[in-house]
Amino acid sequence: MGRFHTDCIERHLRTAFKYVGYFVGSYPWWFFFTPLLLSIGFSSGFYFLKARMSNNIEEQFTPVNGPAKMERKYMQETFPRNDPLFTSLRLTTDGTYATLIAASHGNILSNNSSVVEGAEAIQLFYYLETNKSRADIWLEGFILLLSNQSTSLQVSYSTSMSMQWEFDKSPDSVVFLFSITYTIAIIFSIASCWRLDNVRTKVWVALCGVLSTGLAVLSGFGALLLLGQPFAMTAASCPFMLLGIGLDDMFILISCWQRTRVLDNVPERLSQTYSEAAVSITITSLTDTLALFLGYTSPFGSVQSFCLYAWLSVVFCYLYSITFLGACMALNGHREGENRHWFTFMKVPEDLPPSNSQVFSVCCIGGGYNRMTEKEQGEPMSIFFERFYGPFLTHKSIKILIFVVYAGYLSVSLYGCLTIKEGLDLRNLALDNSYITDFYQSQNQYFSEYSCNVMVAVKQPFPYWNESEFEKLNSCIETFEDLQYVNSTQAWFLAFQQYANETSLNISTQESFKGSLSQYLELYPIFRQDVNLTEDNEIQASRFFLQTRDRTGVKDAMLGLRKTANECPLELLIYHPAFIYYDQYTVVTDNAIQTIIIAVIAMLAVSLILIPDLLCCICVAFAIGSVVVGVAGFMALWGVSLDSISLINLVMCIGFSVDFSAHITHAFVSSPNSDANKKAIDSLANLGYPVLQGALSTILGVVVLSVSGSYIFRTFFKMVFLVILFGLMHGLMFIPVFLTLWGKKS
Repeated sequence: MGRFHTDCIERHLRTAFKYVGYFVGSYPWWFFFTPLLLSIGFSSGFYFLKARMSNNIEEQFTPVNGPAKMERKYMQETFPRNDPLFTSLRLTTDGTYATLIAASHGNILSNNSSVVEGAEAIQLFYYLETNKSRADIWLEGFILLLSNQSTSLQVSYSTSMSMQWEFDKSPDSVVFLFSITYTIAIIFSIASCWRLDNVRTKVWVALCGVLSTGLAVLSGFGALLLLGQPFAMTAASCPFMLLGIGLDDMFILISCWQRTRVLDNVPERLSQTYSEAAVSITITSLTDTLALFLGYTSPFGSVQSFCLYAWLSVVFCYLYSITFLGACMALNGHREGENRHWFTFMKVPEDLPPSNSQVFSVCCIGGGYNRMTEKEQGEPMSIFFERFYGPFLTHKSIKILIFVVYAGYLSVSLYGCLTIKEGLDLRNLALDNSYITDFYQSQNQYFSEYSCNVMVAVKQPFPYWNESEFEKLNSCIETFEDLQYVNSTQAWFLAFQQYANETSLNISTQESFKGSLSQYLELYPIFRQDVNLTEDNEIQASRFFLQTRDRTGVKDAMLGLRKTANECPLELLIYHPAFIYYDQYTVVTDNAIQTIIIAVIAMLAVSLILIPDLLCCICVAFAIGSVVVGVAGFMALWGVSLDSISLINLVMCIGFSVDFSAHITHAFVSSPNSDANKKAIDSLANLGYPVLQGALSTILGVVVLSVSGSYIFRTFFKMVFLVILFGLMHGLMFIPVFLTLWGKKS
């Protein structure tokens, strides 16, 4: 097969960045202070952070245009609550309430009756009808009262606002972790960029790399806050992700800088660095932003907020890597050029003076380089990749072993994908030590046999007095009751029919039905809320209720009831307030698959433009699909469900999975060697260590989240860990081996 080149854009991009590098290297102070001043200006947006916070659970974790929201709107408009009689059965929202469950190992009832002999547990509800501020005070008092009670009974409690209040505490639980994360990042960056040579060490560049990422977060978040964009809690995980992206770019730039001629002036060295590195980091930044842009089309507000804030932050991260970090490298290059010590900035000798001891050489000399190549001395890890790991990986028997390992990886991943669970359990939005965790456990233990009372609206004017027509409605009810999760039906027209039979009323004609119905509704006014009557007493619409079973199967009940309603010959509509949250099941899987497929196609297009080799572009697209399948499969085996939280990370996974494979693939294509094995060794020698550094920095950036008390941030850690692990496996193990085979064929 002939090699298909698409390097027309890549070649021009290299040339453009060569000029950019020279310009930045010539005027470093301008590019050092301008991003600093911009970040300070944009950071003023954080003044509005509290006002922009948007952590409403319904807004952020349910589909924006979910069917249940349309159903709720219909119920509220058709059956407005303007009757003084209160019944929780007919609420179209959760209402304002407090509830407690008291349980005992024995009989919780002190006085037995002929009706109820005993009970293990009892649940009490207290509904409120008052303004929100007064209701909140009462609910807070209820929580405070029960939290301080000591009793022999097992008492758990919750309120209508408990989930929201507990969810609002989640950001505070990770504030301390931010400082730990950035401390770890600084230590790792310095350690990995440290050189024994006191002149060539890149300590200051490492510090500036972390600072550059911080400036990108300040600018991206601040700009959107100034523009009035809502800030969801899920966006708080962006800095952890940005830290990995920014440090990855830094390691690539440092690696390319070290391959330039030491004797060249700083603008020329930075020009050459940008020529080599800028295309690589442009590919990864472009694919990251593209993945986040696609993620913004998600129907979940939490995903949209994360993707928007992450998208702009990645853009600033890329720009600051080119400008601010490049300027820092230029300034550090000037220090190296004058052979000054990294800490004291005093000029030091390159070789140990005869009159000084060996201790003097540890801290007071530096500036050495390879006299043959006129480049900096190679790093031990780069030498390891070139002399040991590369030849080892390209050995024929090892290649066979790699294929076996990949087959095992793919098999386990596919198995995991088949076991994946859908939907976000709302309990996971609260912190682990929250009091509502005990409440939900008690509810599932004692009150899970019966679930919600689902409203069924008859949306059309219907002749309830016509026996043949009424039989159609009865047939629909029987179909509902035949479902395994429906227990019984409560309907005004069934109660009215029973009343007519008991009182010998004739309701077989329209006139008699309408006249008797008015009298019946006077006797039982609660049913007025179930009938929509016109001024001339015509029934425009009505509703009845289905008692469902099994609290843990609400999703199946919702989907089954909707399907049954659609198959009924009448125009019916199903609704319950809980369906607002369960609508996520109807869209999350399809949305995830659609986003991934579009992203893979888009990434392939980007790769074709910027990587001058068709087979290598296909290899990058293959890596994306393979990593996504691996992450999806192993996250299921790790206990993570497919929900709006993990969907955020799958979107991020698409971008991250490109990073490792694109670096290695681009280095493979750019290698001057003609032998495929040597090209693979070259790519690993040049970028193997920076890729490893980037992966480790990202994992270290999120590892502290593993001890978070919030499900959201623990899930973020699990997903990022899987993405980086599998991305690294593909970049340093699978992709190089596959490229050697394809390279030989082409």
